[in-house]
Amino acid sequence: MKYAVIVFLGGCSYGILSTIVKLAYAAGLTAAEVCGSQGFFGMLLLWAAVLLRRSPIKMRPRRVLTLILCGLPVGLTTMFYYTSLKTVTASFAVILLFQFVWISTALDSIFARRLPDRKKVLAIAVLLPGSVLAAGLFGSGESVQLTQGVIWGLLSAVSYSFVLIVSGTVGCEVPPFLKSALMSLGAAAVIFSMMPPEFLFSLPSIVKVLPYGLPLGVFGIALPPLLFAIGIPHTGPALGSILTSSEMPMALIMAFLVLGEHIAPMQWLGVVLIFVGVIIGNLRK
Repeated sequence: MKYAVIVFLGGCSYGILSTIVKLAYAAGLTAAEVCGSQGFFGMLLLWAAVLLRRSPIKMRPRRVLTLILCGLPVGLTTMFYYTSLKTVTASFAVILLFQFVWISTALDSIFARRLPDRKKVLAIAVLLPGSVLAAGLFGSGESVQLTQGVIWGLLSAVSYSFVLIVSGTVGCEVPPFLKSALMSLGAAAVIFSMMPPEFLFSLPSIVKVLPYGLPLGVFGIALPPLLFAIGIPHTGPALGSILTSSEMPMALIMAFLVLGEHIAPMQWLGVVLIFVGVIIGNLRK
């Protein structure tokens, strides 16, 4: 149960991001500044934690490179999801990302060569309609078209699925802080290669992005990979994907409390269904 709670909190961390991103875009920040500041500050925080802990770093170069490469999907998820938020409504972006629930379970079944048990299938069957209700799409009359925003959102779901897979299967013997710090290097590298961090070379720009980049770094780069590195090796990627469904309820709660957005009763029903799905996924056999 302890590790399930840890993974659940990692999902909640990701749920906080959409509200911060909306505030950042409203303040005039570009996608490059939002993504780049998240990668930069998250990387700094994790490496500061590693150095303060003074843990000995004894790893083969090949293992170090592997963990850095495992950070690539973290950076890709950041870019894909935030680009999607720029071009489609937040409701659509969230529900597109939420497809990681079944994608990661399918990938885990392929890699592990085993079918998900009936409990996980039932949990997903509850989570998916819950996500539709929570996103406010039920009865909205909105239609889904294959636009660039939809493609970016679906790509974020795929890359996030790989985040969950590598968190639970690669480098499980490495201390979580060090593993997360190495992954943050890969995340920052892929973000900076696609979106050059020009803001780092201007003090006024750093001051401008700091109020948004610092919390994004904490809740987007530092905390989730760390919590997943601790919890998912014990829960497994399939159950981990169910637990991280906490992201959507947290996103709605943050939008309600911070942005003052109206949450319809059907959306709250969706939140309840998501929590029911999480509980089903954690029921003991």
